[in-house]
Amino acid sequence: MEIKQKKIAFISLGCDKNKVDLEEMIYNISSFGLEITDIDSANIVLINTCAFILSSRQESINNIIEMIELKKQGKIEKIIVTGCLCQRYIDELKKYLPEVDEFVPIQENKNIVQILGRLYGNEIKYNYENRQMITGSKHFAYLKIADGCNNACAYCTIPRIRGRYKSITIQDVVNRAKQLVDSGAKELIVVAQDVTRYGFDLYNEYKIVELLENLTKINNLKWIRLHYCYPELVSDELLEFIKNNEKMCKYLDIPLQHIDNKILKAMNRRTSEDDCLNLIKKIKLNYPEITIRSTFIIGFPGETRKQFNKLCRFLKEYKLDNVGFFAYSREESTKAFYMKKQIPEFIKKLRLKKIQKIQYDIAHEKNINKIGTKEKVVIDSYNAEKNCFIGRTKNMSPDIDFYVEIMFDNKINIGYIYNVRLIDFKDFCYIGQLDEN
Repeated sequence: MEIKQKKIAFISLGCDKNKVDLEEMIYNISSFGLEITDIDSANIVLINTCAFILSSRQESINNIIEMIELKKQGKIEKIIVTGCLCQRYIDELKKYLPEVDEFVPIQENKNIVQILGRLYGNEIKYNYENRQMITGSKHFAYLKIADGCNNACAYCTIPRIRGRYKSITIQDVVNRAKQLVDSGAKELIVVAQDVTRYGFDLYNEYKIVELLENLTKINNLKWIRLHYCYPELVSDELLEFIKNNEKMCKYLDIPLQHIDNKILKAMNRRTSEDDCLNLIKKIKLNYPEITIRSTFIIGFPGETRKQFNKLCRFLKEYKLDNVGFFAYSREESTKAFYMKKQIPEFIKKLRLKKIQKIQYDIAHEKNINKIGTKEKVVIDSYNAEKNCFIGRTKNMSPDIDFYVEIMFDNKINIGYIYNVRLIDFKDFCYIGQLDEN
């Protein structure tokens, strides 16, 4: 009973896959009986960390230090740190941050209730449930279908942190999806380090389309979105399924990372320049309704000005809908860390600024052309400062893409889908108005 009187707050850092891990822990902690609250009211703070690149590690450490200060002031009692930072640096963290009460590696997440009990001198018996509590907006949720990665890209630490690719069975994924929909989710964003690889480790063949077929049969589920599809495994079968199923968002997040063959080979990517170009051409020609989002790494070791300019020309020619750029981060224990011809930081910054400007102009032109069209828009939130609602079309993913601002109307409710006419585009967002015709 003592532990059940405690209140707990959470800090969520990192990717959407990491968020799912936290939401599973939150469900079980809440199911056990602890009250979920904000930091100002909490006895316990759990920080779910990220360790992907230097900036994410710095953010994680800064949050831990802030909570240590609150603990020193007597405002909180216990600090628990979970997530990828623990998985990667648990020994160093224990040595340099002794004020933290517990560091929990990822494989111990399922024991979080017992860990909470031990912090207060109690041995608790609890059966961890394979369920997830949606945090934030209740009408969409992230559905993780696999963990880990086999791709071994030269710049990436994920395989060392998360291990090899491990699919969750179709039945377990469908059960989780039904639970999320029963909790209010109308949109599921299917996530894994590589969703196109789904199922091969379990069934000896790729099963993403079969999984999606099962998900589309769930009542009250309106939209299904895919993050992230590696280019070499985007099949015609998958493209046809996205095109022909009304529940599938016409949206693909395909991390290309670069377009030059030498850089792709150095990155240890499993694709080539021609493969990438042919895929983009095929989607644009045969599936023009599908929005393409991608990411690119700028300043990878050995990237010449000529190779960078080739990437710029590719963007200008192929005009992708949404693009994210990242300056290369030199990560220990990766192949790229030891490569010669590391690019100076100031050159990375200059190239990043240039290519972001190119993509901004492309996106602005494409978005301006959509003014006057009518779209179905899901309402995510209300912005009190602007007195407007914030929403998204099927071609927009939360937090990373453009969005739609709709002036306040008492007919609008958060979580519902409306017909909206796009009347303007400025400052990275559309302006829309209800269209009830």
